[in-house]
Amino acid sequence: MPFESGSFPLNVFRITGKIPADLLKLFGAHAAEKLDEIKDEQSVGWVSGRHLLERDIDDTTSILGGHIHVHLRISQRKVPAALLKAECRKEELEYQLQNKIQHLPSKVRKEIRKRILDKRTPQMPPSVNGVPLVIDQTSKLLFLGSASQKICDIFLEKLYSTAKMELMRLDADEMMYSACKQKADVLDPLRFSSATKDLGQCPGRDFLTWLWFLSETSPKFSHKQYGTFELIVEGPFTLALTEDADGAGETSVRRGNPAKSAEVKAALIVGKKLRKAKICIVRGKEVWKFTFDADRFSFTGMTLPDGEELEANSAFAERIQNLNIFVEIFQELFNKFESAVKPENKPRTEKETISWTQKRDAV
Repeated sequence: MPFESGSFPLNVFRITGKIPADLLKLFGAHAAEKLDEIKDEQSVGWVSGRHLLERDIDDTTSILGGHIHVHLRISQRKVPAALLKAECRKEELEYQLQNKIQHLPSKVRKEIRKRILDKRTPQMPPSVNGVPLVIDQTSKLLFLGSASQKICDIFLEKLYSTAKMELMRLDADEMMYSACKQKADVLDPLRFSSATKDLGQCPGRDFLTWLWFLSETSPKFSHKQYGTFELIVEGPFTLALTEDADGAGETSVRRGNPAKSAEVKAALIVGKKLRKAKICIVRGKEVWKFTFDADRFSFTGMTLPDGEELEANSAFAERIQNLNIFVEIFQELFNKFESAVKPENKPRTEKETISWTQKRDAV
């Protein structure tokens, strides 16, 4: 499973209220339907953290490494599009021949489609998709193994209907509030080119582009609890305009050395900022590696440092601890960004970021 090994997509949420003492019982009361009961409508429910067919949710099946570990299961019986199209076409042609007509009325088309769906849907095996989640009750963080906004919406709705839990997604507003008890919309846009003037707000892109600047000018930073780290930002790069600027809306550079690309420098000069890039955070031999989407504030390909523990519970607890460290470090980087763009510091920061763009090597 994603949180137990390998890389995974990630959204992080802070739990703003109390975690119900009987949360596992609540998950169990809203468990996913039995496979035989699934119909053509989407069915959403909870299953254990061990596998997608285990509907028993308790301390044995859904606690791992001291953390709550379950899946949100999304299931549905659905006729494959190609099969549905073929069967509809077959019956349509038969109807045309029997009635000696060339054009089929739309009402008849709908009736044929409905009849085939009613016949075939119960015969289809249900699709079963699972989204893993882990709740750290100590840090009050919830880690969701998906970067999809649609899945996040389904998950938030189901969690609230199950346990009345309210969450704050880890995004620019949440990190800004943690940094200075304000929302991200108080941040003025940060310029990386003297050719641009009034750009629209996009704090996520400002933050990611500033991280890139930091990684090339002052990559080492410290956290009071977790020590010294090094920041690396690398391609593939996707750069995009915020609002008004000259040039095409988006630039993607994947091949060669994107950081040294003339295309990337040209994009920065016309006011484009990083929307997506790969980030590595390094502490000694430990590496946190992921692709960051600055618009969604989501992470894909999240890879954690190699663990030292071998026993399953201890290894899982170690990985969740590394996720907690990642959240703390990412917040520390955002705190540095917030400080750099404060009104009293922004003129100096913009002088440095504009100079950084102008002096970039480009091949």
